[in-house]
Amino acid sequence: MEAGGLEWLLVPMHQLVSWGAAGAMVFGGVVPYIPQYRDIRRTQNAGGFSTYVCLVLLVANILRILFWFGRRFESPLLWQSVIMIITMLLMLKLCTEVRVSNELNIKRRSFADFDLNYFWHWSKFTDYVQCVLTFTCVTGYITYLWLDSSLFVETLGFLAVFTEAMLGVPQLYRNYQNRSTEGMSVKMVLMWTSGDTFKTVYFILNQAPFQFSICGLLQVFVDIAILLQVYLYSYYPQKPVSHTAHAASTKAL
Repeated sequence: MEAGGLEWLLVPMHQLVSWGAAGAMVFGGVVPYIPQYRDIRRTQNAGGFSTYVCLVLLVANILRILFWFGRRFESPLLWQSVIMIITMLLMLKLCTEVRVSNELNIKRRSFADFDLNYFWHWSKFTDYVQCVLTFTCVTGYITYLWLDSSLFVETLGFLAVFTEAMLGVPQLYRNYQNRSTEGMSVKMVLMWTSGDTFKTVYFILNQAPFQFSICGLLQVFVDIAILLQVYLYSYYPQKPVSHTAHAASTKAL
């Protein structure tokens, strides 16, 4: 009788925990960008945030969605990709508007120029949308042609999670160039670390494709490296870069 009563209590609790974990997977990934979004909007300065972070996440999540068509994985991971793509587009829209409003150079750059020197540094949000749509159409068509190849599907899955694992690298490099983490939201990186740790544990416990677990661990290591930069540049200030070098790095990123 007691065993039956205990089971009656544990089953719904287990279901609630599963729903909570699934919800955390779907929406938890976008939470770190809320403080960064608010900081940029409040200060009208996007100089401390690398928009290449948006590029990495857009590519990674588009590839992950395509991977789902070849090898079905849990629905929360699929919806997480959809929510993340929307979030990155919103971040790009804000960063582009702020950057263009602060630029003194009146010359405008567009995706249609096909100028690699200004790749991902265009003047209108619509240019980023065109680039994302072009990438989606091309990779979607290639995936459609090779969907029956298990080697292609597994490689696609690896590329998706490996690209996401490189998420923090643009920010890591930008901090190194500037010899500072000023303008970067530390809260965002702390949330990256906690979220990536939770995500990796989730992958392992739910026996997600092995690519997910391996690259999840790599992502945690990159997050920790950025946190080390915060400590080093705060307590051991580096020699500031020259004005020319700073301008060039801002232009590149």
